[in-house]
Amino acid sequence: MNQTNQTNTWDQVDQYISDRLIPHDAILEQVLAVNQKAGLPPYDVSPNQGKLLNIFAQMQGAQRVLEIGTLGGYSTIWLGRALPKDGKIVTLEANPLHAETARSNIVLAQLDGMVELREGDALKQLAQMEEERVAPFDLIFIDADKPNNPLYLAWALRFSHPGTVIIGDNVIREGEVIQALSTDPRIQGVRKFYDLLAEESRITATAIQTVGSKGYDGFVIGIVNG
Repeated sequence: MNQTNQTNTWDQVDQYISDRLIPHDAILEQVLAVNQKAGLPPYDVSPNQGKLLNIFAQMQGAQRVLEIGTLGGYSTIWLGRALPKDGKIVTLEANPLHAETARSNIVLAQLDGMVELREGDALKQLAQMEEERVAPFDLIFIDADKPNNPLYLAWALRFSHPGTVIIGDNVIREGEVIQALSTDPRIQGVRKFYDLLAEESRITATAIQTVGSKGYDGFVIGIVNG
């Protein structure tokens, strides 16, 4: 099977999954349309990936979620819908246009009461949160600039408690993650992310390769031990 046919198959299988397992949702479809109209990059998770995040949050019984990388709020909404009414999401976004778009989408989804969108450099926001003594989170989703992934993981561990689930997206990079001599800072950031996971005794993790409408990639999922 050539690459074009393979990609078409991945797209069709994703569509098949969505058609059968993910009910039509006018709000989520509108969110994606708003993101596209605003000129945001097409980095939103796919619908089946969004539902997977939702299921992870439900399985965890999460009440507090930290999301590093909001984009237009599509994944934020999937996570928010998994939380109880008194749940809380803190989501971090550096880009002002992305943050503005996400705010309107979160209002559209009627989740603005539980979502705190903090705009600005994520590392500065995380340091500020520590100064504010923000309480730990039950689930942390890392999906921002990949060169800083190791730093985000270090912060995630500081905002965790035993049992916190940490998920990192886009950790396969079309298979380029195995290229030790890559000059791409995103690849090196992901590789250092893996190194930290391997060395860090406080977390047990694994990674899954995925294919689909978003191409060939994957995610890390780990649980904090202590």
